[in-house]
Amino acid sequence: MTDFTPQEEKIYGILSDILVKEFEIPAEKIAPDARLYEDFDIDSIDAVDMIVQLKPHLGNRRVTPEAFKQVRTMGDVVRVVASILEEPEKA
Repeated sequence: MTDFTPQEEKIYGILSDILVKEFEIPAEKIAPDARLYEDFDIDSIDAVDMIVQLKPHLGNRRVTPEAFKQVRTMGDVVRVVASILEEPEKA
């Protein structure tokens, strides 16, 4: 399907569930190369909401707005979240 690592595959599954349940995106439209704005109509406010939905899966790690600045596709989100998960948890 993709060149995702096992960790990224897990994140992709979590993100897909969020998009289906919270944003009512049809599951068949979700793909790694799907563009957030063009394909899902997710704007910057929705992106913040998506990050809030991901927060329980991030432990005590912080998501910075800069980390998401270049995010355009599902795959971009997955890779950014995976890189955040590689950081040590903050106490």
